Amino acid sequence: MSDLTITPVLAADLPRWRELFEGYCAFYSVELTEADYDRVWAWIHDPERETRCLVARDADGVPVGLAHFRAYDSPLRGTSGFLDDLFVDPARRGSGAADALLAALTRVAAEEGWSTVRWNTAENNYRARAVYDRHAARTVFLTYSMDAAAS
Repeated sequence: MSDLTITPVLAADLPRWRELFEGYCAFYSVELTEADYDRVWAWIHDPERETRCLVARDADGVPVGLAHFRAYDSPLRGTSGFLDDLFVDPARRGSGAADALLAALTRVAAEEGWSTVRWNTAENNYRARAVYDRHAARTVFLTYSMDAAAS
């Protein structure tokens, strides 16, 4: 992990961020349009939006992993953090990038005064779950998804 640094994503990182995010989308079999990628990139750089992005950089400064996260208000917990996406380049898995990103996110949470950071992952995402089990407690909650009503 010593060759890794964690920083906010920079405008110059767009091509590499896009490669990493495309890898994340492919893992979850989600197809995004050009407009979708543009929207997420715009959110990350819009100070009026909550969505932020940290990247793990190798010794050459090249992003090898990303974490998209945001604050959210919870009536039960106060303001908390939510980790939307965490992805590490498959060639760099096992390098400590995921651990470094999660550690950085705990520092952000402390600085922001968030009571907790939560996230979801697929039940069969065993490799990621092994990392998550080192950093967080698995909850008893199930995730449901309800589509918006058609107009």
